[in-house]
Amino acid sequence: MRYLMIFQATDTSEGGELASERSLTEMGLVMAEMAEKGVLLAGEGLLPSSQGFRMQLDGGDGKRRVVDGPFAETKELIAGFCLIEVASREEAVEWGWRCLAADDGNTGTLELRQVAAPEDFGDEFTPEARAREATTFLKAAENLQKSNT
Repeated sequence: MRYLMIFQATDTSEGGELASERSLTEMGLVMAEMAEKGVLLAGEGLLPSSQGFRMQLDGGDGKRRVVDGPFAETKELIAGFCLIEVASREEAVEWGWRCLAADDGNTGTLELRQVAAPEDFGDEFTPEARAREATTFLKAAENLQKSNT
């Protein structure tokens, strides 16, 4: 099963203060271990919301809006993520505690959300749609390999 680990932003991370060398080293070591064990699928830190934007689509009239950051509610913002694949919820919790400890106080809260699997969508997820998804994600993996960042 896959989980998205969502590292919540803090006033410090939203203020643009960089993580300490210790935090970067410790988190790097935990992520390296997760990668070596086949657990880590992806992971990145995010820049403050002041460098981001939100897109909104009004359901009533279809009006589109782009709203530039920063955004006020720090507790609702994300400072980083990891996508992991584990055998159980308990294993996800263990990795979560390791990541929080390694993050050295940069994140006070870590939210884990299970990623939907094909069977979660029932019959609506047709064989054609499943095949298209498989092709799409193979291409996405290819793109990631070519990425410069």
